Amino acid sequence: MRSQVTAGFRNAEWTLQALPEGTSVGVFPLRTADGAATNGFLYRRGDPRAVVCIMHPREFLATHYMIPPLIEAGYAVFTQTPRAVGSDLRLEHEVALLDVAAGLVFLREAGFERVVLLGNSGGSGLYCLYNQQSLLAPAQRLARTPGGRPVDLAAVDLPVADAIVLLSPHPGQGTLLMNAIDPSVRDEDLPFSVDPQLDPFAAANGFRETETRYAAGFVERYRAAQRDRVQALDALALTRIAERIDAKRRGDRARAAYQSIMTVWRTDADLRCWDLTLDPSERAYGSLWGRDPFKSNYGAIGFARLCTPESWLSTWSGLASNAALAKTAPAIEQPALMVTYSGDQTLFPSDAQTIFEAIGSSDKTRASFRGDHHGRPIHKGDSDEGRQSAGALIGEWLHAHCAVS
Repeated sequence: MRSQVTAGFRNAEWTLQALPEGTSVGVFPLRTADGAATNGFLYRRGDPRAVVCIMHPREFLATHYMIPPLIEAGYAVFTQTPRAVGSDLRLEHEVALLDVAAGLVFLREAGFERVVLLGNSGGSGLYCLYNQQSLLAPAQRLARTPGGRPVDLAAVDLPVADAIVLLSPHPGQGTLLMNAIDPSVRDEDLPFSVDPQLDPFAAANGFRETETRYAAGFVERYRAAQRDRVQALDALALTRIAERIDAKRRGDRARAAYQSIMTVWRTDADLRCWDLTLDPSERAYGSLWGRDPFKSNYGAIGFARLCTPESWLSTWSGLASNAALAKTAPAIEQPALMVTYSGDQTLFPSDAQTIFEAIGSSDKTRASFRGDHHGRPIHKGDSDEGRQSAGALIGEWLHAHCAVS
C-alpha cells in the first residue's frame, strides 16, 4: 500500500523551508520480523539511487528539518516511525532494531544502491546500536534485552548501511539521563524527598538564577551519587522483573501478567545546564526543557518519567543500556560524519569529543555550526544559518562518500 503527496507539503515548525518543487512523498506501511507495524515516508525528486534514513526510537520525524536540503542535494530521504512513537513506556532498543531492519530491507528491495543512516539526537543511539549488530555474525548478535526479553536478532536480516551521519548526537539516552538525574532524591516513592547535601538547586550548594557556580568537590560528589541512584533503579527494575518471573513459575497468573510501571521523578538536573562555566560552550542558560529547573525537574515532563522495568534497563539506564555510543561507536567502520551545534544543551563539548574519538572508522569527519540542539538560533534574533550550513555540509560530504555512478 502506498500513497503520494506533492511538494505542497510543508515541514511544519521543524523548518522554514518547504520541500523542493517536484518532490514526491510515498507512505509505506511496513511489518517487522516480529509482526509489529511501522510506517516509512520516502521523499524523492527524480530517481536518486542513494537514500538517507532518519529515525528516532520514540519521536515522529516525518517532517525533519534536514529533508529539504538533502532532497536539494540529490538524495532520497526515508523517515520512519518506530513502534514506540510518542512514548518510551515500553521502549526496548534491542526490539526497536527490528523496526530499523524492516526499513532497510524495504529500501534495499526498492533498489537503492547506497543507504546512509542519519542519527539525530536520540536517533544516534538507535542507529549506532543497529549498525553494531548488523556488522556482527548472526550468532554473535544480542539475543536478549537487558531485562531478559528474548529478541532473535540472529534470525533477522539486518542490511548493513554504507555510511553513518551523526547529527547533534548525545552519548545515548541512558548516559544522557545519568548525567541529568537528580541524585538528591532520598526515596523513589517520595518525589519531594531531598538530601540537602546533594540538592543541585540549593543556594548552599552554589545555585543562583543565571549565576550558578558549583564547587569542584560538589560536582564530584554529585556525579558519584547520580551513578548510585541509577544503580539503585537498576536493582529495583531487576527485582520487579524477577517477581513477575517467579509468579509465572508459581502459576500465579494475575501477578505474572501484572506489568509494573516505574515513575522516575526529577530527571532534569545536569549541573552543566545551570553552571555555564562547566564544560563551557555557547549554550543558553537552562536545559532542553526550559530555563526553570523546578518545572522540568519536578513536573510531568522530562526524560524517563514513566517506563517499564524493561524499558528502564534497555533505554534509560546509563549502566545497563546497550545503546550507549561508548559501546557502539567503536564498531563504526563505514565513512562517518559528525555534525554538532555550538549552543547544544544536551550534547556538551566534552561528550562530543568523547563520541568522536570513539568512532572506529578511519574515515571520519567532524564539523560544528552555530545553533541549539536542533540547530535553531541560540538567542532570539540570531540567524537560522546553523541548520542551513549543516545541511549544505552534509550534502557535500555525501557527494564525496556516497556518490552513485
